[in-house]
Amino acid sequence: MTTACRHGNYLVEEVSFESARLRLAGLLHVPEHASGPLPAAVILGPFASVKEHAPAQYATRLADEGYVALAFDAAYVGESAGEPRGLNEPLRRAADVRAAIDWILARPEVDRSRLALVGLGDGASEVVVVASEDERVGALAAVSGVYRDPESDRQLAGDCPDAASPGTGPSPESRLDARAARAKAASARFAELGEVDYLPVVDPVRDDVALPGREPWRWYLSQTGRGLWENRYAVMGDVAYLEFESLSAARLVRAPVAMLHGGRASDGAAARRHFDAVAGTRKELFVEPDASRYQYYDDPSTVDRAVRTLASWFGAQLA
Repeated sequence: MTTACRHGNYLVEEVSFESARLRLAGLLHVPEHASGPLPAAVILGPFASVKEHAPAQYATRLADEGYVALAFDAAYVGESAGEPRGLNEPLRRAADVRAAIDWILARPEVDRSRLALVGLGDGASEVVVVASEDERVGALAAVSGVYRDPESDRQLAGDCPDAASPGTGPSPESRLDARAARAKAASARFAELGEVDYLPVVDPVRDDVALPGREPWRWYLSQTGRGLWENRYAVMGDVAYLEFESLSAARLVRAPVAMLHGGRASDGAAARRHFDAVAGTRKELFVEPDASRYQYYDDPSTVDRAVRTLASWFGAQLA
């Protein structure tokens, strides 16, 4: 662990912890002048992102609101261990969140009874899975979530308003089938030869990448100077990715849930389905009509408003 450096109203520590025998790298943000055990927040970012991307935007602000906030790289990406690089499997990321919870609740600054989870993008559906199984979660925030059920998976194939040529080419269903076939072939190749097939995470024109369309391409490429991010992912990870769904987990969540979503995001119906599925009575949906998905990731004014909302809401739920 390195010496903490001063930044704003909090200290930042480079930390590491273990998840299923792999060392994960994190940045812990500890409020500087607060006293007594403090609430904690564990933050999981979007698909194939690293801790210096959107998670850092929320960790720094939540620390200024009095939370011990952890942003970390999931296994196989950024500064965390794991081979092959760029492997993105939702249930493995959920397991990494549980390991992060184990670690942060052992910190002396933390009040073990006041834990919040924050998931951004794909991280939102993955922390829903964690909250459905882990009673230590005192409150859950799903921010600009990518939610997974059969009706929403067509979004994965690039059926979005910013696609390079919307309404042309193969159907979303056929693109999903092709993606699944590529994943199975890549998995078989790795099992037989130990070789890893890679494709870009984003591209403004191609429809065979992980996140097709111009909007994800603009955002991810804007982050290239932050953290150890690469524009590639291991294709074989799509076997687990395409089998994953989050709606059934949402039905099991009993912790308080705050869902923040932009009115300009193309998957508002999926967000509503997941919100309605949550059985607990302490839930609230916050919609910014003019916000897009990526504004919640790093637009300063949007993130400022989101964190103010979350700090107030968490404070009420974790009191």
